[in-house]
Amino acid sequence: MQARRRGILIVLALCLALPLGIVPVQAQAAGCRIQDPMQARDLPARIAAVACRENRLWYEPFIDTEGRLVNAGLMEMEASRLSDDMTPAWKRVVDYWRGSGLLGAVSARAGAGTCAYATNDSYANPNCRSFLIDTPWSAAFISYVMVQSGVPGFRASPSHVDYVRDAWRNADSPYVMVDPENGAPAVGDLLCYTRGAATINGFAGMQAWFARNPDTSLPMHCDAVVDVSNGVASLVGGNVLHSVTLRMLPVNRAGRFWNLPYVRGTACMPANPQACSFNAQNWVALLKLKPGLPMLTPPPETWQQRPPQQQCCVHCVVGSGVPRCPAGTPVGGGD
Repeated sequence: MQARRRGILIVLALCLALPLGIVPVQAQAAGCRIQDPMQARDLPARIAAVACRENRLWYEPFIDTEGRLVNAGLMEMEASRLSDDMTPAWKRVVDYWRGSGLLGAVSARAGAGTCAYATNDSYANPNCRSFLIDTPWSAAFISYVMVQSGVPGFRASPSHVDYVRDAWRNADSPYVMVDPENGAPAVGDLLCYTRGAATINGFAGMQAWFARNPDTSLPMHCDAVVDVSNGVASLVGGNVLHSVTLRMLPVNRAGRFWNLPYVRGTACMPANPQACSFNAQNWVALLKLKPGLPMLTPPPETWQQRPPQQQCCVHCVVGSGVPRCPAGTPVGGGD
């Protein structure tokens, strides 16, 4: 009994010894630190604020450090309203295409032209919804975050590989590509992996692939780092499990990723659940945001309700009012 009392007194003494306002590390939460993007003190803070605002809008879905989807928000094509009580989920994906300036780049795809005329209160045109379902939008989301954050020199693209390659070979890129196993993630950085059947092994494999393929497309995905604290790096990505999802990855005392999980070896299946993790990917690049970059003035968000004037379609809907694209117009895509 006396030993128990001594233990309680020691715990109380340690708590009283903490300075006012300081919380033990174990009690501090990782994740988004929400603020108004326009009040951000620097470019990394604005990137985090924009990405976190979107994660919050989707009811804050997140994947924990064990690779489990702990909280799921709305799905990308639902008509239900997001947390602002105004925007249907599917329409917010349209906003990412418009706000990144990329809807025109994929306007030749079936249904894209009708998305140009969508508003929060408009009829959920099935052709627009079909385009949104058939076209990966994760790169459009990252491009939206960069454009709305005013990142100078960022190459917005419907394909992640374009701005990853830009960071690898272009000195004017706002990012520098480094090895995710060695680089320390910081707010505003991008962590990227290859998708599908791409046989690229790590950072060295990514460099070698770029050297052999200066202009070839490649399915990839990138998340934006929004916080690094208390042994956890928090990242936000779009089209992650059909939403804007926060991902948590452990970091060590040096600030580097700790046991970054990879898709290697035994496949995930019911008979082998220990191999299952939504964080297990083929991580190939950490894009480091160059320090000291200025913040450009982001464009006004009038695009959310006002459709662009110049759009066209290849697979046109009769009566939509969208002009047909010239013959030979390529049909773009996203990844």
